[in-house]
Amino acid sequence: MGKLTYDSTLTVDFDDRVLAHLQIVIASKLRRGEGFMFTWRDDHAIGDGRSALWIAPGIPLAFKYNGSRQPTINRNWVEALNQASIATAGLRIVPEPAPPEETA
Repeated sequence: MGKLTYDSTLTVDFDDRVLAHLQIVIASKLRRGEGFMFTWRDDHAIGDGRSALWIAPGIPLAFKYNGSRQPTINRNWVEALNQASIATAGLRIVPEPAPPEETA
């Protein structure tokens, strides 16, 4: 499990694979100066509810991975997460689609 730390006050655990894909989408939006809402389901251990966070440029954000290897990135999942991020509800973790087919 990796950790997303926001403003040094909130730390949330995510699977390293999920976190790697979130990092790509979040970094892309912040590079463009976009603020956005990020919503996720809480772990059963802390009540199985939902949490939401306003992410904006200028607020410290850290990604800490548990594993030493970079997960393989599924471009289709990055695109699906990016599409979710531009919806009214904001970024949310959507199921991972099949990876793009390799072309020879």
